[in-house]
Amino acid sequence: MPHIKNEDYLNVAVEAALAASRIIMAALDKPRIAKYKGKADLVTETDYLSEKMIKAIIRASYPDHGLLAEESEQESSQSDFLWIIDPLDGTTNFVHGYPCFAVSIGLFFQNKPLIAVVLEMPNTKLYTAIKDEGAWCEGQPISCSLTNSLEKSLLVTGFGYEHGERWERNMRLFQHFTDKTQGVRRLGAAAVDLCHVASGKVDGFWELDIKPWDTAAGILIATESGCIVTQMNESDYSIYDNNILVANPKIHSEMIKEIKSVI
Repeated sequence: MPHIKNEDYLNVAVEAALAASRIIMAALDKPRIAKYKGKADLVTETDYLSEKMIKAIIRASYPDHGLLAEESEQESSQSDFLWIIDPLDGTTNFVHGYPCFAVSIGLFFQNKPLIAVVLEMPNTKLYTAIKDEGAWCEGQPISCSLTNSLEKSLLVTGFGYEHGERWERNMRLFQHFTDKTQGVRRLGAAAVDLCHVASGKVDGFWELDIKPWDTAAGILIATESGCIVTQMNESDYSIYDNNILVANPKIHSEMIKEIKSVI
């Protein structure tokens, strides 16, 4: 695939993310009527409108590509290209007017990440990446932190909506890493968590209950910034796995060791 083609894909993804963000930000000061997928798993009209806009822009340029989005069934195709979309990551934050939330768009080619866009809101930050060409925030190159030990690190995690066995395991990890590090944060938007590790704001991220659209864009941004991306048992990570560990190379193995000692 020629270099210019990858830039074309990225431009379409950025166009779609910006268009969706305008819908989301316009709705931020309006009443937000939420439907409930589960006890705490919200979906709003804004999620649907954002997804509809993103799909329309992608379809206009690449009508034969596959699409996988959070709020609708996968639109399969014979194409080697699959766009994976989270039209509003952090819906609960959005409903309450609490930062942070994001649009996440990843393009996979033959099941591998090729293009990534995450647009963080409401304090807008545009994160982008192209495979083997680096990662950027607002057009400036980014890289992961150089923090070289857990005790000096700041971590971030996420919790799923189901308060079952995985949730309890993560609570144990949360307590353990809070003791071992400078602190653990919980933002409520995995796509943003990944970008914050990629840009060195935090040093590592883990989560036990994750979906493909949560990480499809963020893992490429993290990898291109120098992070190591695996499952929590150190095996290779796929977006279809339900757990993830992302950290700078200096603390990744230390995090693995601590996770194994706890769970």
